[in-house]
Amino acid sequence: MSAWGQSLENPVSERLRDPASTGYVAIGLGAFAAFLAIPPIEARSPTWPIAVGIVAIALGIWTATRGRRRLGYGAVVGGLLGIGLGILATRSGLDNLHSVFDRTLIEQSLGLATPLVFGAIAGMFSERSGVINIGLEGMMLMGAFWGLYGSDKGSTWVVGLLVGMASGGLLALVYAYFAIHLRADQIVGGTAVNFLALGITGYFFQQFYNSRVVGSVSTVPNFHPLGNLSYLTWASFLLVIVSYIVLFKTPIGLRIRACGEHPRAADTVGINVYLIRYGCVVLSGLLVAIGGVYLSLGPQGNGTFIFDMTSGRGFIALAAMIFGNWRPFGAFGAAVLFGFSSALALKLQVYNSQASTLFQILPYVLTLVAVAGVIGRTVAPAADGKPYAKQ
Repeated sequence: MSAWGQSLENPVSERLRDPASTGYVAIGLGAFAAFLAIPPIEARSPTWPIAVGIVAIALGIWTATRGRRRLGYGAVVGGLLGIGLGILATRSGLDNLHSVFDRTLIEQSLGLATPLVFGAIAGMFSERSGVINIGLEGMMLMGAFWGLYGSDKGSTWVVGLLVGMASGGLLALVYAYFAIHLRADQIVGGTAVNFLALGITGYFFQQFYNSRVVGSVSTVPNFHPLGNLSYLTWASFLLVIVSYIVLFKTPIGLRIRACGEHPRAADTVGINVYLIRYGCVVLSGLLVAIGGVYLSLGPQGNGTFIFDMTSGRGFIALAAMIFGNWRPFGAFGAAVLFGFSSALALKLQVYNSQASTLFQILPYVLTLVAVAGVIGRTVAPAADGKPYAKQ
């Protein structure tokens, strides 16, 4: 009996002594310190965030001295930020806190994260096959404009969704031809695609609508029984689950990952590397275009389009993909985190515009943190961005 009990305790004790586990716990405590004073906990004394933040700092220092320096120092910074934000929250009035941290904050966070989720999953399929898709920004923009055009002329948002997806897939096919068949530089090619999409949408927006949309356009409805969220937001949740199953639980997912890790070996066992990469790049264009359709036909766009409507969301989606280490649930978590920071920035206008502006830059700061590997080193597929030539 004692031996059985010892066998259960050993993994737990080893886990507690693991510097990585301790570092992540410390980061979680730092975040918890920042949220102690806000609903629903509402601890009004600054003693609580200070105490929890100190524990996070101590665990971070312990982690750093055990060889995980980036993670440990990141936890120390998280503890300090948790203390500072927690103290600021205790000095705020409850009325303002309740106006900021309410149900609408969650809905807005998920809504703002929706195009990022589609973009991050799109980029993940492309890069898992070995092709860097910097052109996500342009493909999302194409989906936004042509989705609105299709909805306007087809009198239903379903037509708009299909037209928007087709436009993103077509642009992705053009990019795939240059990146895979002609083996052009993928960074330069993706940048060119972004400028091409900007020119195409700007020209036709002027030609068709004189740079403004007039009249009623069918928009994507919200699904009210389970919250005031768009159908496309619920579809993004399903996409994360399906993409995980496809990539990690099916033979086609194994082939995709093989093409991204070792295309020569994949070719040797009979996998058509070109076909897999073409399919994944086009799929990425279809998926990210859905995010663009959400921007123009979702609850925030509400049937409108403006020049350069995506405003860098395609690049933030790539950052979410990297932050999530090229995995569906990690990318989803990063997209929600970015969406939360943007939603919180809008809510903080009840205090002052400076606080709002500060949180608007948080997604880009988190991007630098992810790329620098402060929380954990991200590892791209081995053949990502490397053109393949069949011999």
